[in-house]
Amino acid sequence: MIEIAPVDLARVQFATTSIYHFLFVPLTIGLAFLTAVLQTRWHRTGQGEYRRLTRFFGTLLVINIAVGVVTGLVQEFQFGMNWSGYARFVGDVFGAPLAMESLAAFFLESTFLGLWWFGWDRLSRRVHLATIWAVAVGSALSAAFIMAANSWMQHPVGYAIAPGTGRAQLTDIAAVLTSPVFLRSLLHVLLASVITGAVVMLAVSAWHLRRRSASAPVFTRSATLALAVLAPVTAVNLLVGSELGVTEGEFQPMKIAAAEAQWTTCQPCSFSLFQIGGGNDDHDPDKVIQVPHLLSLLATNSWNGQVQGLDELQAQYSAQYGPGDYVPNVFVQYWSMRVMAYLGSLLVVLGLWGLWRRKRLETSRWFLRVAIWAVPIPFVVNTAGWLLTENGRQPWIVQGLQLTRDASSPSVSTTALVVSLVVFLLLYGLLAVVAWSLMLRFARRDPPDAPVPDVEPARVPVATY
Repeated sequence: MIEIAPVDLARVQFATTSIYHFLFVPLTIGLAFLTAVLQTRWHRTGQGEYRRLTRFFGTLLVINIAVGVVTGLVQEFQFGMNWSGYARFVGDVFGAPLAMESLAAFFLESTFLGLWWFGWDRLSRRVHLATIWAVAVGSALSAAFIMAANSWMQHPVGYAIAPGTGRAQLTDIAAVLTSPVFLRSLLHVLLASVITGAVVMLAVSAWHLRRRSASAPVFTRSATLALAVLAPVTAVNLLVGSELGVTEGEFQPMKIAAAEAQWTTCQPCSFSLFQIGGGNDDHDPDKVIQVPHLLSLLATNSWNGQVQGLDELQAQYSAQYGPGDYVPNVFVQYWSMRVMAYLGSLLVVLGLWGLWRRKRLETSRWFLRVAIWAVPIPFVVNTAGWLLTENGRQPWIVQGLQLTRDASSPSVSTTALVVSLVVFLLLYGLLAVVAWSLMLRFARRDPPDAPVPDVEPARVPVATY
C-alpha cells in the first residue's frame, strides 16, 4: 500500500481547487473586457447588432462569474485549515493583498455587475456603459491583488522578520506592488485572460456562423473583434512571458534550469524543442532538435548568457539552507513550459489565419471548424503556466523563507484530507457539469433582439381644433 504524507495530500487538494478556479478567472477577465468593447461599439455607433452581442456574451460572463466565485471562496478557507503553518508565519504579509482584493476589487466588480445586469433600459446609456467597464476594471484589480500575494511568494520583498515572534511582517506595501516579478506576472496573466476571452468568443461565433442561422451575420462582428485581439495579443504575451522568464531566472534560477532539464551549467546554452527521458532521476536525457543560444537568450536576454545547472544550484542551496532536495519536479517543469509555448504559438497561427479569411468567414468552413475545436487551448495553456510557476518554486512555499513541509497544518489528519479531497472532487465535478451545460445552452441561443429602437423617433406635432 502506498502511503502519502499529509502535506502531499494537502498540496493535491489545493492544486485541485486552484486549477479548477483558474479555469474561470481568465475567462472572466477576458470576457468582461471584450463585452465592454462590444457595448462601447454600440454606444458609439448605435447599431443594434452590438447591443445584441453585448447581451449575449454578457450572459456567458455572468454564468462564469457565478461559478468562479464559489470555487474561489474555498481557497480562502484552505489557508487557515490545511496551511496553518503558512498562515501563522506570513499571514501578516499575505493577508494584506487578499484583504485589498476582498474589500476593494471584489466589491467593485460584484456591485457594478449587478448594476449592469439589472440596469438595461433603466440607466442612461452612458452610465450603463460605465458599469461594464467598472466590472472589467474590478476583475483586473482582483487579479492584481492576488498576483501581488503570489508574486511575493516567488520573490519576497517589503517585509521583516519580527524578533519576538519570528513571523514575517509587512513593512513596505509599495515594494510588494512594484516588484518586477509582480509587474511582469500581472501583465502576463491579464494578456492571457484577454486571449482566453477572445478564443471563447471566436469559438462561439464560429459555431453560429457555421450553422448559418438567421443571426449568423451578427456573429461576424464578434468573430472579427476576437480575431483582431487574438493574434497580436498572443504574440505580445509570448514576448512578455520570455521577459518574465528572465526575471525569474534572476530570482529563481532553479525554476528556469528545471524548465530546460539543464543539470549542468552551460554558456552559451541551447534550447531543446523535445527530449526523450529526463526527470529527477535521469540527468542525461536525449535532447532532440536543439536550437543553439536560444536558452541563453530566453533566460538572460544575452546571446552567450550563462544558465546555472540544477546540480550546481542544488549544492549552493544545500550549503545555504541546509541538507535537502531543492530540485522541483523536472518533468512537470520541462513539459509545462513547452505546452504553454507551443500551444501559444498555435493560437498566433489561428489568429493570423482568421485575419486572412476575415472577409470570407461565413464560407471558411475549415477555419470555422478549427476555431470551434480550439476552445480548450487557452485553458490548457493557462493551466500549464500555473504548473510552471507553482511547481518551479518547490520545495519552497515562500522562496528562501519557508519550506512547503513546514507550512501545512500538523493537526489535520490523513483521513480528513482524503475525505475532503474526495468531496471536493465530487462537488467540483458536479459544478463542472452544471457550468458546462449552462454555458453550452446559452452559447447556442440566438442573441436577444433589441426591444426598443436605438434612435428615439421624432416627435410629430398634433393639430388642435
